Amino acid sequence: MKTFAILAASTAALLSLSACGDEAGGGGAGGARSEIRAVGSSTVYPFATAVAELFVQANPGMKSPIIESTGTGGGMKLFCSGVGAQHPDIANASRRMKKAEFDQCVANGVKDIIEIQIGVDGLAFAESKDGPGYKLTPKIVYDALAANPYGKGPNKAQTWKDVDPSLPAIAISVFGPPSTSGTRDSLAELILEKGCQSDPAMKALKEKNEDEYKATCTRVREDGKYVDSGENDNLIVQKLGANPNAIGIFGYSFLEENLDSLKDIPLNGVQATYETVSKGEYPGARPLYIYVKKAHLTAIAGLQNFLNAFAANWGPDGALAKRGMVAAPDDVRAANAETVKSLTLLDGSVLK
Repeated sequence: MKTFAILAASTAALLSLSACGDEAGGGGAGGARSEIRAVGSSTVYPFATAVAELFVQANPGMKSPIIESTGTGGGMKLFCSGVGAQHPDIANASRRMKKAEFDQCVANGVKDIIEIQIGVDGLAFAESKDGPGYKLTPKIVYDALAANPYGKGPNKAQTWKDVDPSLPAIAISVFGPPSTSGTRDSLAELILEKGCQSDPAMKALKEKNEDEYKATCTRVREDGKYVDSGENDNLIVQKLGANPNAIGIFGYSFLEENLDSLKDIPLNGVQATYETVSKGEYPGARPLYIYVKKAHLTAIAGLQNFLNAFAANWGPDGALAKRGMVAAPDDVRAANAETVKSLTLLDGSVLK
């Protein structure tokens, strides 16, 4: 009798999801789906897969969620493409959803979105254990990586010493995230823009011409000094092992997992540690999110339980901290636990 009830509930859920697909104009073309599907950030990926494992353990008989590492930007495009079985239930993100992405979601019928901050991460700068021992600031990083520093022409710096006399005369070589990555967005917002704004003229430019300001302050040089390393952060770790003078940029969790072969590069004299990231003392600290379609919560079996598993394991002593995620402050965790429980909808007007 219990088995029949479960089958009946699953059938109803799948029929509901097909209806969601029709509402979105997709006609349910993707067919019914009996497992949770999440796409997005490579930084959030290991934490989402950890929750997926816990979810399966706690829900015998449920299929393992499908977690795809597409980058935050790529994940948002997939997430916002519509409602229904052919579209993901969750977008994992290493930065907040943009207003333009929210508007695209709404245009495609994804009107009820739940935003949940699952933790905090640090945008880590790292080098090989055999590296020279760099010490960086947002201004130094900007001066080294900007395509057109302060709008004064193409970047001609070849070595770190060209950028700052305190640094070694070693060729600039940085392995970092691609433009589709939320980590790249965080690099732009938390580091490059801060460095760019060391010139008062750039702040004035922002008020005068936002597009020109963004291009000047966030566009990265394309002459080989910065190497786009795709969505596989482990590949950057491997490249640092083969290039002791190079610098890698990725989420803090990847640094913490590889401290046997890598060392942290301080920013403004502050090292990336669990404590400095958690307290917001580290310049590269950033929140991590998941976005959920409310329409799918009644259509995809187990989706609410999956969210509950996140909330149950994101504390300082939880399973996610053991995987390298930094727990958000107590008040942030409490507020987001309430969001998971009440399914509070995101107000698009607060986005940028």
